[in-house]
Parts: sequence; structure tokens; C-alpha cells
Amino acid sequence: MRFLNGCLVLFCLVLSVPSFADSNRVQQVEQFVAAFNAHDAERMAQYVTKDVQWLFVSGDEITVETSGKDNLVAAMSGYFESCPSCQSQLANFTVLGRRLSVVEEASWRQNGKPRSQKSLTVYEFFDNLIHRVYYFPTE
Repeated sequence: MRFLNGCLVLFCLVLSVPSFADSNRVQQVEQFVAAFNAHDAERMAQYVTKDVQWLFVSGDEITVETSGKDNLVAAMSGYFESCPSCQSQLANFTVLGRRLSVVEEASWRQNGKPRSQKSLTVYEFFDNLIHRVYYFPTE
């Protein structure tokens, strides 16, 4: 009986500890967003697959914002030029298999005034790199 109780406790502990893959995915997204906050598109590219896709989801439509690592670098470089104050913070990570969801709060200055908005972002991984980013609009 003691053995069974010990096994049950061990089983519960194993289930309650996040896996290495889960913590690695969180760390990768944090580093990807840190590169975003540094406005370093080349560094962002280190965390994505060659055929990465950035998708915008709105209702029943999915728009491909950019596809491919080189296009992502070009798009982000242009974005950083147009919004030099843009930053992002992450909260409420959830990892489920190859996907990680997070609440992302974007902030920037517009006409000298601080602005911000929260959105849901889902990162999909392939071979331990970000393969797709699904960006859902603010509600």
C-alpha cells in the first residue's frame, strides 16, 4: 500500500511539473519578443523556421501577413521604422504540444501619448523553432 501511495505521489508530481519542452518554448518566445523589443529583425529570425508564417486571424478569415524568414525580416524592419516606440509584453503563457498561447500587450506612443492594446497570440513550433504566429485582434 505504501508503494502505491508513493507511486501516486510521484505521478502527481511529474504531472504538475512543466516539461522541458514547455519551458523551452516559453523561453524561445520570450527571446523572440525581446528581439522584437530591441527592434532587431535579424535576431528575431534566429527563432523561426525558414518558411515561417505570420497570420492574422479575424472572425472566419485568416490573412497571411508575411511568409518566409527573409520576408519576415523585411516586414519587421519596415514596421520598426514606422513605429520606433513599439514594444510588447507577454503574460499568461499556456503550452499545449507544439503550440504556445500568450496574451501580448503592445504599447507605443501616438501623438506623444502612450497607447496600448492586448491581443491573443499563438505560436506554433516545428523542429524547436517558431513555424507560425497566429495573431488575434483586440476585442
